[in-house]
Amino acid sequence: MTTAAEMLRGGIIAAGHGTRLRADGHRASKPMAPVGGRPLIEHTLDRFRAAGICRVTVIINEGSDDCRRWLGGHGQDFDLDVIVRTTPSSYASFQLVAARLADSPALITTVDSILPVDDFRLFVSAAAAFPSDAVVLGLTGHVDDDNPLWATLDVSDGRILRLGGDGGSHVTAGLYWLPAHRIAKPATGFARLRDYLKWLVDGGQKVYGVVLPLVFDIDRARDVEAAELAGFGQHENAGE
Repeated sequence: MTTAAEMLRGGIIAAGHGTRLRADGHRASKPMAPVGGRPLIEHTLDRFRAAGICRVTVIINEGSDDCRRWLGGHGQDFDLDVIVRTTPSSYASFQLVAARLADSPALITTVDSILPVDDFRLFVSAAAAFPSDAVVLGLTGHVDDDNPLWATLDVSDGRILRLGGDGGSHVTAGLYWLPAHRIAKPATGFARLRDYLKWLVDGGQKVYGVVLPLVFDIDRARDVEAAELAGFGQHENAGE
């Protein structure tokens, strides 16, 4: 019998340039930025591995040759599909990955989101319990982003009532569950992924949220330090 995890496919958006990390002295590409001595891409793959998701599409930009080489020597237990493309926006990267994961439920995450393995598995099980046509976002009350995307959540049923603005009950956490039957694409594109997500909510699409206690968004050196102080160390299972 095929399990839910075997049906679920994974996606990793790792095409960012890491401008703020580079300004703080990091020389590697963003997905190779180390947290607890291990690159972000390794933390992300470990979470998919722990959830039993082995078919994963990764998008990196054309300047991330260090990550491309790393992926070539790691993750042999995954069915990896690597896209090497410099895109104009987070929305463009998201759509490229989502297109590769068509016809099955998919969980896409940004490479710079760091969270405990158990919380990642919690998100998978909770998202699977929502209606089969729902989009599900990971949310957190831990606000450490310079420009967070605020969400207002209806705690009675988990539906997201509003995205954007200057406040809300939670912020988005870089995890996106897509149903097997995808929503029709908008007539025009968006400059940012957050604009697309807001369009979904404003248009009445079923968008739900799963609240996770602690998610770090790694954009600056101080974010790396904060994640390491919180226990994200050398060993995923021990540190997360």
